[in-house]
Amino acid sequence: QAGSREGVRMSSTTLALAAAHGQGLRQVLELLLAFGLSSLIGLERQLRGKAAGLRTQAIVGTASALIILVSKYGFGDVLAPGEVVLDPSRVAAQIVTGIGFLGAGLILTRRGTVVGLTTAASVWETAAIGMAAGAGLPLLALLVTALHFVVVYGYTVLTHHLPGARSALRLRIDYEDGRGLLRTILATCTRRGWSVQNLAADDSGGAPHVTVALGLHGRGDAGEVVAALSEIDGVLSIDMADDEGE
Repeated sequence: QAGSREGVRMSSTTLALAAAHGQGLRQVLELLLAFGLSSLIGLERQLRGKAAGLRTQAIVGTASALIILVSKYGFGDVLAPGEVVLDPSRVAAQIVTGIGFLGAGLILTRRGTVVGLTTAASVWETAAIGMAAGAGLPLLALLVTALHFVVVYGYTVLTHHLPGARSALRLRIDYEDGRGLLRTILATCTRRGWSVQNLAADDSGGAPHVTVALGLHGRGDAGEVVAALSEIDGVLSIDMADDEGE
């Protein structure tokens, strides 16, 4: 019995040391890696004007890494072999579930168009990167971060050059009222290879300005049509966003 008690005491000491080791240099570096990689994705989202930007992505990735580290090292003082057993995979599963709710809140439907799918997916991806960094898998975390930029930049260009590919574009145009500019704006879009799918007036413009939201579909160049519209006398501002569920 004395030997048994001594064995339990040694096991408890080992587990306590393992918990203390969970706050070492390695874990700090893993947290910093998660913070840096998730910030990169957040910066890309921020620069593209998406809802979940730099702060959101950095918090999601870093917090996910911390939760994984807690699940690995945070219960060493309560575990006992054969009595209290920890399954870290259950904690990881709860992160995925929780991030799913957060992502669902980013998906919106506007005038029949789904917006926010890519942003919601990026939040889920950032959580996975943070989890990988916290779990001690830096190579996988780095690889998925690199693949994120391949998807959002490389695939965007690729899809625009596929045979029969048609792009969607949303424009918010502010122009002077009383000059019949809407007809000129629509004609310019048509000449540049875009068809108008929907048009809605926005009351936020206010007289003597008019603001309209245009949903365009076509194979034209988005930058080219925006440049042509901005040259129209009386057009005050144009906000552009790719309508790709981002």
